[in-house]
Amino acid sequence: MLTVQVDKKEIQELCKQKVSEIVKEIDLEYVFWDTAELKRRTCMSWNTIQDTFFFDPRFPKRKVGHKWYFPARETRVFLVTWLEEQPY
Repeated sequence: MLTVQVDKKEIQELCKQKVSEIVKEIDLEYVFWDTAELKRRTCMSWNTIQDTFFFDPRFPKRKVGHKWYFPARETRVFLVTWLEEQPY
């Protein structure tokens, strides 16, 4: 017979720590990406981005002054969709 004892307070503390880590991670998420962040997130050069999906009308982007901005969440969704559409 195997008996396991669990300290409920310790489990609650571990859960609180993990939730706190996840909340901090979410809080660090950018609202917008710039071109440097887009290149970093996609592991693509600017020329490759322009040649593949930049001019796709579904790609969310906005130019403010001389700088391009990309809404992080919408861009991420677009990129996953775009990648799934690509032939093998």
